[in-house]
Order: sequence, then C-alpha cells, then structure tokens
Amino acid sequence: MITPEQEADLLARASVPEHIVSLMTLISKGEPFLVDEHLGLVKDNWMIFIGYPLGGVFDREKSERLVQQALETFKPEYLWFIGPEIPPALLGAATERQTDRYYLFDMATGRPKPSLRRLTDRTAQEVTVERGRTISREHQELIAELLEREQPAARVRELYRSLPDYLGRSPSAWTLDARDRKGRLCAFTVVDLAAAHFSAYILGAHSKNRYVPHASDLLFREMISLTREAGKESINLGLGVNEGIRRFKEKWGGIPFLPYEFCECRYRTARKVSLLDALLGRYQLH
Repeated sequence: MITPEQEADLLARASVPEHIVSLMTLISKGEPFLVDEHLGLVKDNWMIFIGYPLGGVFDREKSERLVQQALETFKPEYLWFIGPEIPPALLGAATERQTDRYYLFDMATGRPKPSLRRLTDRTAQEVTVERGRTISREHQELIAELLEREQPAARVRELYRSLPDYLGRSPSAWTLDARDRKGRLCAFTVVDLAAAHFSAYILGAHSKNRYVPHASDLLFREMISLTREAGKESINLGLGVNEGIRRFKEKWGGIPFLPYEFCECRYRTARKVSLLDALLGRYQLH
C-alpha cells in the first residue's frame, strides 16, 4: 500500500509514465508497493516491477537484488519487468523480451518546423479541438472502429477498453478531441498530467470513416500547448514501437532519450491472466 505522501513523492520524482500511480492502478487494477525507490504492483498471481529508480541512477546489481526480494515476498507466477536493463537473473526465466527507447519532446528546446505550423493552421480551419475528461460514446465508436480495422493484440484491445474507467476516475487524465465541420469526433488523444515534470502521452485513435488529414498533427500541437500551460518541462511520448510511429514523433521534434527493456517471466505453471502489458510503455500514436 502506498500513502498519499508517498504518491506525491513518486510524482515529484517520476521519470517514466509507469511511475504515475493512478495510471498504473486504474488500468491494471493492481495494488502498488514501494521497494527502495522502485514502484511495483501486485494482484492475484502476477507482479509488475518498475526498474527505473525514482530520481536516481540505475544499478543493475541493486535492481536484481530488489526484484528477488519482491519475488520472495509476493511469490507471483507471472513477473513483468521494465527498466533500462534486464537483470541477468531474470533472463533465464524470461518467456518474452522487448527492447526499445522512450521518446521525449523537450519544451525548452523542441522547435517544430515552420511547415508543421502552416500545416496545422490549415487543419485548424477544418477541425475544432476540444479538451475533455471522459470517454464518451463517440470515443468508444472510434475505438471500436480502430480495433476492427487494425486487429491489435488482445492486451492492446483491453487497454483501449479500459479507457472509460481510467478517464472516469483519474484526477490527471485529459482527452484532446478533434471534431470535423459537422461536429463529429474524428480523432482523439489521451494525455496524463500527474507527473511533476512531464506530461505523458497515453494513446489515441482516429477515424478512417470521418478522416481529416493531419488531425493527429493538430492534436500533437494541442498536447504541446496543454503541457506548456501545465508548467511541465517535457512530454514523454512513449516508445518508438515501429518506424511509422518513430517518424511521426521525430517529425515533431521527439528524440530517443531513455533505454527500455521489457521481459515477462513465468515461475510456475501459470493460470491464464489478462494483464495489460501494453501499459508497460507500449503506447502507440495513431
């Protein structure tokens, strides 16, 4: 269990979206805990361990020791670990592994190209941007369209389906909505402002049935404005994921800034779970 004072300290020293306790608990439904500057979550037969220390430098040997301590305490069947490096002791039990990098937009040095300003100025003549705090029926229609069109993995589908509960209960999450000239929702982005020093892009969706070119670019510009108004130093854009997403982030001035390693470990014959490992940094821009 984490106290309100501990959560405030977590947010003051957060370096990745996974340090946002409300985000992690509302989506995973897990119980948060702290082990010497590291956040974790547990529920049923699984555990998430965030290997990025709060406001400190990663130490491989220390991380390995703390993970082992948490394993002995909670005895999970599944472990999901994320951090800048996977401790060697986990590699033998790993059944899945991923390597990537977080992308960052620095508010002080990020300078979108003038061509993007002109492009989004034109798009703003076709699209109205609104800010909201809930997932409505229209959002769910766009989500259903996206899931049907792209057929993502089950964990990603569940992440999208968890949005109504997350937005409905999060004190820090916002939707940025793009509406066409008929007032129809054509794209949206979800941003979390809980961390003291950065805003976190969570995910988004756009419609092909009501497609407006560059609506996602206009929402990126709005995300910059929201972040500036909130007094944040940067936007954590999540992972590179694939070449198309990397190009989009880099086009706007996003730069890779932090190594990301993920692994899943199984320690006994595990019961089937639906843990959303998509929330472990696997956010995509759409």
